[in-house]
Amino acid sequence: MGKWTRRAFITTGILAGGALAVGVAIRPGHRAPKVAGQVTDDGEVLVSMWVKIDPSNKVTLIAAHSEMGQGAHTALTQMLADELDASWEDMEFMEAPAIDEYANWALGKGFLLGDADIPAALVPTIDGAILQVAKAMKMQITGGSTSIRATGVAGVRVAGAAARELLLQAASDAWGVPVSQLDAKDTHIIDRNSDKRAPFAEFALAASQTAPSATPTLKTPDQFRVMGKSTPRLDIPAKVDGSAVFGIDAQVEGMKYAAILAAPVFGAQLVSVDSAKAQAMPGVAQIVSLEDAVAVVADGYWHASEALKTLKPRWSETDNDLTSSESLFRQFDQSLAHGMDGGSSKADVDKGDVPAALASAAATLDAIYRVPYLAHACMEPMNATALVTDESCQVWIGTQNPLGFRYEVADAMDMDVEQVQIHQHYMGGGFGRRSMSDSAIQAAKIARAVGAPVKLIWSREEDVRHDHYRPAVASRFRVALDAGGQITAWENVYHEKHEPAEAPTIPYAVSAQKIHSVDSPTHVPFGAWRSVDHSQHGFFTEAFFDEVAVAAGKDPYEYRMSLLADKPRHQNVLRTAAERAGWGEDLPQGMGRGISLQESFGSLVAQVVDVSVRDGKVSVDRVVLAVDAGFAVSPDGLTAQMESGVSFGLTAALYGEITIENGAVQQSNFHDYPMGRMKDSPVIETHIINSGEAWGGAGEPGTPGIAPALVNAVFDATGLRVRELPLSKHDFSDFG
Repeated sequence: MGKWTRRAFITTGILAGGALAVGVAIRPGHRAPKVAGQVTDDGEVLVSMWVKIDPSNKVTLIAAHSEMGQGAHTALTQMLADELDASWEDMEFMEAPAIDEYANWALGKGFLLGDADIPAALVPTIDGAILQVAKAMKMQITGGSTSIRATGVAGVRVAGAAARELLLQAASDAWGVPVSQLDAKDTHIIDRNSDKRAPFAEFALAASQTAPSATPTLKTPDQFRVMGKSTPRLDIPAKVDGSAVFGIDAQVEGMKYAAILAAPVFGAQLVSVDSAKAQAMPGVAQIVSLEDAVAVVADGYWHASEALKTLKPRWSETDNDLTSSESLFRQFDQSLAHGMDGGSSKADVDKGDVPAALASAAATLDAIYRVPYLAHACMEPMNATALVTDESCQVWIGTQNPLGFRYEVADAMDMDVEQVQIHQHYMGGGFGRRSMSDSAIQAAKIARAVGAPVKLIWSREEDVRHDHYRPAVASRFRVALDAGGQITAWENVYHEKHEPAEAPTIPYAVSAQKIHSVDSPTHVPFGAWRSVDHSQHGFFTEAFFDEVAVAAGKDPYEYRMSLLADKPRHQNVLRTAAERAGWGEDLPQGMGRGISLQESFGSLVAQVVDVSVRDGKVSVDRVVLAVDAGFAVSPDGLTAQMESGVSFGLTAALYGEITIENGAVQQSNFHDYPMGRMKDSPVIETHIINSGEAWGGAGEPGTPGIAPALVNAVFDATGLRVRELPLSKHDFSDFG
């Protein structure tokens, strides 16, 4: 799948055939019979595309989302169980197969339409139209914090309520009593008048004969019995006892192992390779040359990786062989200056008269903020196992987009998509990296060349040097203040725009705003990184806002609150974090406290960070976080994701930096691309607010706000303003 945006979704919808214009013809109808044979066995009944019931009365949710540690399987299953009125002990989960019929239309519906009020008569047509778009986009993506707020709300809850209605009707027909006399409870149908009781399984087959409603009656929050509670994670037992199978665990009879080395400069090609020494080493089966990489295939991974070190590849020259991080940032600064001075730029926000406000300002403030390239550094390095014959290609992998990978592998191998099968597994971290199909395609090409199944495992060095990176970005600000310290104009020009489109916008009441982007392309491959553009703009806007508050002579918390008067929900989140953290209390010498507010992926998160600066070192002591995701389906899961997001963002803010020299990445492993350690983790306190607003995401919103709150705390402790990450670039030897 290409870049996932609302614009792409709408465009694909138009190309797919004029969606709504064909009305009833595109309504999905009863789709379950088409796929039942691919997702059921041993007497299981597929009641709908989402729900199957086995003879022992176990209910399984089938959903097109991947599990990479975020707990989506559990929360989605809670949503189904509640709407279905099933007992939690009877619930199970499975991932949908990578086939067109399981393209995730519900994700697209939630992403495009949110909680829009759609007339009931139009819902089946709209669902059918979006299904066609999802198929055209090969969409089974897990990302963008959409599992709950999109798939869960638009798909799983509806599926549960619709299946409940089908089961009640089937019981009504079987028992000859009105539906109004029946209840669903704890995976059983109950007749209130006679206390007659039977399991769902007794009515599953009859229920499966009818297409489920697209507009069933959903529960209200006061009726929830499973949602809103912290249930045991469904994926944890297998991960504890070792039975969980990750991509790297895949085993295929007769399998060999491959290690790979790609061209150090992105865009370079393999010209030749001296492999004589490698071919003579024990266990080595074959050397495989790809367009931009070379691989060693051997009986074991150690044999392959050791032989790889002896290769002497020669790479083609490129126009970027002299490119460095310094030259790239010079390019970015020139692009920003051109955009700031009236050159070509693209508007995110244009309102009010910014030039006039700047011209009449009592004071102005100008700053440039920068962030470096970042790698994903998943715990499980990139890997894929492939078996290719003349008739078929099978790939065993953990991916964030199984259906998309199926099409991309088919295209790369010049095969029909029906010839390709993706065997999906757990992932040891994803963060956006496993939405890229490079390792799957490499494994398939190597396996075809060898004529045997091959497990390709990237070394950590390859993983760091050939990622698809969170971009290096520079962002320039200019603000006008009046005599009372109020912001009269906010100007911001940055480069490298991706998604979400709203990431650089600010929530504060400023009458004149110019927020623009400029293009400044590089040869470094882009990849979605946890929270995508929010990860850099959260740092930029909230750290600079603190600068503005100080310049205005205002308390950073009170200043934010004063500019959020028309946004009580934002104020409540900010107030909760500040009060729980003890904002305004005196701190000992050498300590500092900083605050931030972020709205991303439908959720609001405020963070307060406490730091200590001792012996020239910054220690992060405590993070107090308030989150309003509308409703916490799984409070424990939401808390875990907030803590995870903080830890992920904190590692990047403290240490994360990928640098370019002579066109190539300089870092190679955790010694020069360090990770935060458990011993250094601060205390993280999470306070959940159930506001009753539209449900938001959890996987990503905890990340954007940690960097600005951190540097704001550092300023509070030291008076040193940090405008460039990571913090490790800066000298604090004069402090503490």
